[in-house]
Amino acid sequence: QVQVVESGGGLVQPGGSLRLSCAASGSIFSINAMGWDRQAPGKQRELVALISSGGSTIYADSVKDRFTISRDNAKNTVYLQMNSLKPEDTSVYYCSVDSSRNGIPFRYWGQGTQVTVSS
Repeated sequence: QVQVVESGGGLVQPGGSLRLSCAASGSIFSINAMGWDRQAPGKQRELVALISSGGSTIYADSVKDRFTISRDNAKNTVYLQMNSLKPEDTSVYYCSVDSSRNGIPFRYWGQGTQVTVSS
C-alpha cells in the first residue's frame, strides 16, 4: 500500500503565502516525478508544477515567479511554496507521485488540500 498525504492548506489573504507539503510512504521503492495539480469548483483540473527526480521543474504560466516546487528525496516529500497568492489561486490542491505498481508506471494521488485566498 502507498499513502500520499498533503498538508499545509488553509485560508490566506491576497498577497500572502502558504507552503504545501506532500509525503509518500508505504510500499514505494522508486519515485520519479512529483507534482501538484489543482481544481477549482466548476473548472478542469490543471497542472500547477512538476519536478523530476533530478530536480528539473515546470510551472503553469499562471504561477510562474510566484510558486516554487521542491523535493526532499530522502523523505519522499515534495513541497509547493506559494507566494503573492491571488483569489484565483483558490482551489483544492492535489499532490501526484509517479512511481510504479506491479512493474507498471503508475501515478499516485493524494486526497487534496483546500487553499482559499480571500480577504
